[in-house]
Amino acid sequence: MTTILDASTLPVTWWKSSRSDTGAQCVECGLLDGGAVAVRDSKIPAGPAIVFGRDALAAMVGAVATGDL
Repeated sequence: MTTILDASTLPVTWWKSSRSDTGAQCVECGLLDGGAVAVRDSKIPAGPAIVFGRDALAAMVGAVATGDL
């Protein structure tokens, strides 16, 4: 896992989940070269992003889905 201080500098197209509503509680994801995935707060586009490998992201999402995280 890596932290990027200014997510707007990443060469990605950001997207929100189809389950996101118009509220302010959204995260956005972007695919990076090599298969890594960047995640940022949609309210702060130039704020930090966390970059996960696909396996690490899948593990985190799985832990959230099962209530382990």
